[in-house]
Amino acid sequence: MSKVSEAGKKTTTRAADIRSKLGHPVVDADGHALEFGPVYFDYLKQVAGPKVAERYFAKREAGGWDRMTIEERHRRRVPRPTAWAHPTKNTLDRATAMLPRLFRSRMDDFGLDFSVVYPTLALVTMREDDEELRRGTCRALNVMFADNFRDQAERMTPIATIPAHTPQEAIEDLEYAVKTLGFKAVVISSNVKRPIPDAVDKAPEVAGYAGWMDTLCVDSPYDYDPLWAKCVELKVAVTSHSPSTGWGSRVATNHYIHNHVGSFAAAGEAFAKAVVLGGVSKRFPTLNFGFLEGGVAWAADLYAGLVGHCDKRHRSAIDLYDPKHIDLQQMAELFEKYGAGMVKGRPDPNEPELGRSMVSRYWHEDKTIAHELDNLGIRSAEDLRALFEPNFYFGCEADDPFVGLAIDGKYIPFGARLKAVFSSDIGHWDVPDMSEVLEEAYELVEHGLVNEADFREFTFTNPAMLHAGMNPDFFKGTVVEKDVAKLL
Repeated sequence: MSKVSEAGKKTTTRAADIRSKLGHPVVDADGHALEFGPVYFDYLKQVAGPKVAERYFAKREAGGWDRMTIEERHRRRVPRPTAWAHPTKNTLDRATAMLPRLFRSRMDDFGLDFSVVYPTLALVTMREDDEELRRGTCRALNVMFADNFRDQAERMTPIATIPAHTPQEAIEDLEYAVKTLGFKAVVISSNVKRPIPDAVDKAPEVAGYAGWMDTLCVDSPYDYDPLWAKCVELKVAVTSHSPSTGWGSRVATNHYIHNHVGSFAAAGEAFAKAVVLGGVSKRFPTLNFGFLEGGVAWAADLYAGLVGHCDKRHRSAIDLYDPKHIDLQQMAELFEKYGAGMVKGRPDPNEPELGRSMVSRYWHEDKTIAHELDNLGIRSAEDLRALFEPNFYFGCEADDPFVGLAIDGKYIPFGARLKAVFSSDIGHWDVPDMSEVLEEAYELVEHGLVNEADFREFTFTNPAMLHAGMNPDFFKGTVVEKDVAKLL
């Protein structure tokens, strides 16, 4: 079966055929646009000023990894960055990612009713260390996207890029994006590299190598609660699209795949864990969070791990591990009877350092360890579910086989259904042919990994509710308005 596209031609792609047989719209929660450099540079000069633009150009031209020798990369441990990140052989697809009007004209061929479109440059500009460059490049990107997508609102909406090195800068740019530019959706970097003060004091010239990753919710030097409150006030979900290249083992100097596999998942896991354990999802129960491009398998593992810890380390259960309960006299007798002389008369129950030398390094009373879950109201493992399941959404690309694992709930503690969200990733190398994205996703049904109802959740209900759950008017005036209204 074929249908007529907006361009007036019959759509005959496999994706269009699949869409015609579905009883629901398809909402793409994570498409990508490729910025056209000359146009963006013009916006940067206009928005941030010529001096900021010149500094940006100079830094861009100076390069980094690409200008270093192999020896320099190894000595400085500079990870190989993204390269050859966008399809090139299909020129039509490449242009589609750069031209919103062209993208809209082909959406019926792709089987997509509506798309939430993310910038590509945002992955870089949000992480810029220089505040003037960071804020200038992000704001210029937002102004450009607001202009370029304004006439396509019926079928797509762009995402505003919000720098969040401090909550204050994030709030200022968030208000400008929503109130002045009219954005309905935003993306933030879920982590910020911070300097370690002791390293700065002792060796400032190399302190940059000793940074730590602030996930904004646990042990941050800033209170980000005003930012989360502002998101609730402005009715925008917090979506994050952050890599973890350069962390831990992802510092291969000449292997992009080694650094990239699992990168978004690791960053998402760190942020989601911090949102829960930092009490953010407890204090802001109506705030939705989207963790994009990392899939959902990591979320199932994180959820199970948190449940396991909450089961055995809540206030009542953790008493089982208090060192004060050890019977030192009995311990000494057991060592004497079964130690076979290996301790030669020890341990001595009267020895004051017994705990430090034999039982546990942390023999002293720790008055804080028993309170780690108190701020979350955790009294049993199942209490964790309410802090994780309702408001977390996990972006899954079309070829992700673990969508069924999350939606089914059969293998998730307490039968929780994690909200997998259909994310095309159109514009990036993951999608060599845009017309095959929905076709690839529908293989989940054809291979028996999900049923039709699950597929509806994945491609419509969850992507729609990520945003409409915060803002009931998010899809007002779009082609999916009536269908989303039924969900609400």
